[in-house]
Amino acid sequence: MTAPPPPETSGLDLRVFIRDIPDFPRAGVVFKDITPLLGHGPAFVQSVERLAEVGRRHQANKVVAIESRGFIFGSAVAQALGVGVVPVRKKGKLPFKTLAAAYVLEYGTDTLEMHVDALAPGDRVLIVDDVLATGGTAQAVIRLIKEARGLAVASAFVIELTFLNGRHKLPNIDVASLIRY
Repeated sequence: MTAPPPPETSGLDLRVFIRDIPDFPRAGVVFKDITPLLGHGPAFVQSVERLAEVGRRHQANKVVAIESRGFIFGSAVAQALGVGVVPVRKKGKLPFKTLAAAYVLEYGTDTLEMHVDALAPGDRVLIVDDVLATGGTAQAVIRLIKEARGLAVASAFVIELTFLNGRHKLPNIDVASLIRY
């Protein structure tokens, strides 16, 4: 028995599935909530397919998904591409030996980790996350990929906050985003 074909999704305006939450997580911030997009099957399918197309163009053979909402999209993109997915997590959350990369936050620093054996030398990696903001997180992930001797060939985000200029921290890879604010 074969699965039915996916619903037609190419004409959806994904912006209508993003909800603004004012003053979250603190006063003055307008949080872009992707929950309505996740809950709408055709919008989610379209998002995943458009993100996966970036990986196809660059012949990615691994997807690196960034904690935590990046796990949702990255896993689905990896499935669409028929490739493996690599979780990148906050420090101390992975059970095996890790590589680590620190990055700057608005008020301090944080550290991301990836298992030392998550990539093979020469793996062509698509980085997937829900939002590109300042670019610090994705920049740290690129350092992890290089340390593991992989090649970050592209990055794909559902939302890009263009006023934060995050793509400027990712100068040597393709940066794709589905929705720009």
